[in-house]
Amino acid sequence: MNDDLKAAEDGLGNGNSAFHKAVSRPIIANAPSPGEASERLADAENTASVDYRKAQRDAHTYRSPIYPPGSEFSLCHAESQLMAAVVGVLNESLTESIKGFYKLRKAFITLDGILQAEAKYVKGLPRSSVGSRRSVDSLRSNRSARSLKGPSGAVENKTDSLFKQAVTANASQEAANGIGRDRKDEANASQEDDEDDEFYDADEVHENAPDKVSYEGHLEMNGVPNNETGLSNDKAKMYHSESLPTPRPPPQHHEVLEQDPDSDVFSNPIDVFIHSGANLCFGLLLLMISMIPPAWSKLLFIIGFHGDRDRGLRLLWQASKFHNINGAMAGLCLLGYYHAVVGFADILPEATGSGEDQSVQGYPKERCEILLADMRSRHPKSQLWLLEEARMESMNRHLQTAVSLLEKSSGTKSPLKQVEALKMFEKSLTSMYIHDYALCSKSFINCVSLNNWSHALYYYIAGAAQVELYRIYKLIDISKAKEHAEKATEYMTMAPKHAGKKKFMARQLPFDVFVTRKVSKWESRAKEWNCDLVDAVGVSPLEEMMIFWNGFKRMNPEQLQTSLERLAWSESAGNPNWKHEGRDEKAILAVLKAATLRELRRYDEAERILNAEVLSVEKSELKGALRDDWTGPCAHYEMGVICWMRRKESQRSTSNVSGKSEDDWVRKCEEWIEKAAKWESYELDARIGLKVATVQDTLKKHWQRVR
Repeated sequence: MNDDLKAAEDGLGNGNSAFHKAVSRPIIANAPSPGEASERLADAENTASVDYRKAQRDAHTYRSPIYPPGSEFSLCHAESQLMAAVVGVLNESLTESIKGFYKLRKAFITLDGILQAEAKYVKGLPRSSVGSRRSVDSLRSNRSARSLKGPSGAVENKTDSLFKQAVTANASQEAANGIGRDRKDEANASQEDDEDDEFYDADEVHENAPDKVSYEGHLEMNGVPNNETGLSNDKAKMYHSESLPTPRPPPQHHEVLEQDPDSDVFSNPIDVFIHSGANLCFGLLLLMISMIPPAWSKLLFIIGFHGDRDRGLRLLWQASKFHNINGAMAGLCLLGYYHAVVGFADILPEATGSGEDQSVQGYPKERCEILLADMRSRHPKSQLWLLEEARMESMNRHLQTAVSLLEKSSGTKSPLKQVEALKMFEKSLTSMYIHDYALCSKSFINCVSLNNWSHALYYYIAGAAQVELYRIYKLIDISKAKEHAEKATEYMTMAPKHAGKKKFMARQLPFDVFVTRKVSKWESRAKEWNCDLVDAVGVSPLEEMMIFWNGFKRMNPEQLQTSLERLAWSESAGNPNWKHEGRDEKAILAVLKAATLRELRRYDEAERILNAEVLSVEKSELKGALRDDWTGPCAHYEMGVICWMRRKESQRSTSNVSGKSEDDWVRKCEEWIEKAAKWESYELDARIGLKVATVQDTLKKHWQRVR
């Protein structure tokens, strides 16, 4: 995490344990091919399984007062499965993707078991030793997070006493574990057959049934297999299936372990590794699943996944306190989420509190600044944190500062090639937002040599930037205009040739499909209108890209005004082909102008444009052939955002001109967003669906708060 890849490889190369292989996941991510990464991860999984079985048999291994024996190796196994799941999904094979989801589910169950073991431990502590009893529901409250300092000395002393008592109890119990050796072997055999496990649906939730606070499948309690029920192994699995993830809300009254790194609870480094690693991995899983677009979320519910954004964020914040690889990765995930995903959304819960006590909802600006400063002090040589600093500046509408940071860092290369690719991609997007078309085109072309993910998109945006330059110079410098027209044509025609080379779950990337259709549309129009390709391009394709990346949210008023000027070109005298445009192209212009006007808080104008050019148009006129069909749902989304913004204005205004209360605006917002969520399949629906899912989550929290 400090950009010293050679030292990391040398250090990890000296050991062959599950720990060495688990913490090498950033190096595995830098593997030259998915095949090599899969081999390394399979080796890591096997090593973790072997070490887990050894820990079960060896009475002299460390027995944690918090976790079942071998939990550290179960965590290593789950971490390897998570990475293998990512590699599988990116492997472009549907079969490998399905295997990846299976590994993801197994890791989910293992991590859930570790967190439930923590809950059982916390439940056994005196009320005073943890300050207050915290349930999973408390993770969804607006309670301020713990500071980065440790708890009071009195709390530490009581916890230390309990810690020693638990160790003594474990030591006495280990002496009696010999009688259960045969039963332990049966449990180990079950661990070896883990790959053949079947999926079971969760049992119904019974109101009066006691909560299961520990995973009672492959993990054992203090070296003794948990077989209290007397059921057979297979039946026991079914009996304990309540711990499996289901679409239902999580059980109530689970406790959480939120002690700080200097607490006596974490006096043993193995407990630190398990706690920080489980919080990192399970928190990230809960967060990622909660962000799945509506079209995918039902599928995940069916196969047994349930996300929880607030809980996931709190787990990640807890993991980020620890000065190890898990803490660094948690910090990176948090900053990436707030600067990329939250930056992509328009409607968010408002962060409450300040500084380290700021809530995790919305965008906790001060807390993120503290976290970034802490991470940069821990890992001063890493380029990852400089990238996040640039993203933070972008979030705060300081785009020029963000570009300057990224350009200054260009002289210092990271040994992780993905980091260099991310830096260049961020620079490309930011230069697009500030309307530096030459830098934008150049940067996206540089992305081609650094990243093999979506060359079609890179060439397309580079060509779109050249189109803007062509239109600017068309009336003032013919020779320069011709030069940019040639580059635009070159890049645009090159883009479809690179489409389809990368696949996701055996399907073409959404942007590859989008790019191919757009270029085909313009080529068809060029023949029909008897003009060059660059003159057949419709409404600014670069401004169109900005709405898909939500660049308008990052712009200051001057930059937003520039966007309006570039959009106005379509209807100006400089565009002789506007009279030939169809309804779908006019709808694109309307949505882009409305989004820009919304950011300028000119809500009446935005609503008027959307109603006239999109919402009053028949769906059939915006679908089929080579038309852009995304404008309909996007217009509904924009109307929902406008209603939410008007609701915020009604809070501040002393005179309510509209006559609508705050709740009236929220209900209206909900109606628009619900229509967008239920829209039929359309181009880039997953991307727009991500924004819709975030809004739905915010609306749900709003009603929970006011009711």
